[in-house]
Amino acid sequence: MDLNQRYPAIADLKASARARIPLFVWEYLDSATGTEATLRRNRAKLDEVLFRPSILHGEFTPDLTTELFGQRFPLPFGVSPVGMSGLIWPDAERLLAAAAGKAGLPYSISTVASQTPEFVAPVLGQHGWFQMYPPRDPEIRRDMLKRAKDAGFSALILTVDVPVASRRERQTRSGLTQPPKLTPRLFAQVAMRPAWALGTLRMGMPRMRLMDDYAENKVSLSSTAHIGYLLRTSPDWDYLMALRDAWDGPLIIKGALDPDDAARLQDAGADAIWVSNHAGRQFDAAPATIEVLPAIRAATTLPVIFDSGIEGGLDILRAIALGADFVMLGRAWHYALGALGPDGPAHLIDMLTKDMTANMGQLGARRLSDLPGRALPGP
Repeated sequence: MDLNQRYPAIADLKASARARIPLFVWEYLDSATGTEATLRRNRAKLDEVLFRPSILHGEFTPDLTTELFGQRFPLPFGVSPVGMSGLIWPDAERLLAAAAGKAGLPYSISTVASQTPEFVAPVLGQHGWFQMYPPRDPEIRRDMLKRAKDAGFSALILTVDVPVASRRERQTRSGLTQPPKLTPRLFAQVAMRPAWALGTLRMGMPRMRLMDDYAENKVSLSSTAHIGYLLRTSPDWDYLMALRDAWDGPLIIKGALDPDDAARLQDAGADAIWVSNHAGRQFDAAPATIEVLPAIRAATTLPVIFDSGIEGGLDILRAIALGADFVMLGRAWHYALGALGPDGPAHLIDMLTKDMTANMGQLGARRLSDLPGRALPGP
């Protein structure tokens, strides 16, 4: 099977994944909150970012390399942290960590992943990032940071846009709880997806294993208010300063949408600002990330990381043109796993690379720094 012919776009991976993942899992992966207006806004505003093709540049192969935290990356994108990744596809954390490591890309594991940092450590590459939902207990925080560092994770991500659980109505209607409990309705959905079912049987029912290590009472909660909410707090600026003192590697703040916050984060000792609206999963009246990116770029000299709404290599170029230094994807990696299993991540990397290369050829951009630095109002 020629993967490039069958799956030339992320949309093809998405369609295939939907047919291979149980419905309640699909709703967890693909849903947003509210009426999903923010999710749609991300896409619509990305489509408004236009370029004028540039002609007569001769033959060249674009250079897609970039630098971040003093390190050289072969491509300007990586793997975002996704909670309960192993629910979406069995062994997802380890599969994604291995694929990212092989390609030299950053892999981010979530505090509420279905596996621990130690579990993925044997396949982790040089660019492991640990995403933290901030524990309320300082002792838990210290132990969690030590475990991440000892497992080989060199950068820390503090997610700041989840002060409370979002509702995610589609996810709630699906019947999913945390930890997952197979009701007759959900079991029927599992029975229709044999590849997912067999893989899950082999790996065991997904749980938030890192959080379980610190929970005295493991209780069943709603689909959005999981066990992490029993242990974590909503961070403030003092919490950020304490975390800065406790971590000696790069500290990335994820979830900024206000340029005033970007400037203050730089003063507080952040090493990078991650512009994100959580892909529409937290707040349904948020601006699209691409809308606020230029103002945040202008407000800080720190590296700027971008996510939310990326559906191809052209979107990555759009974000870089408007000020991003690096782009992270979440759902796309899991569409790839759902469609192709272990072969999915490598195909996604190849697909995005070819898409970026083709579009940079249209723009006459030999390197990422050659991309036009502004959006056009129209064709």
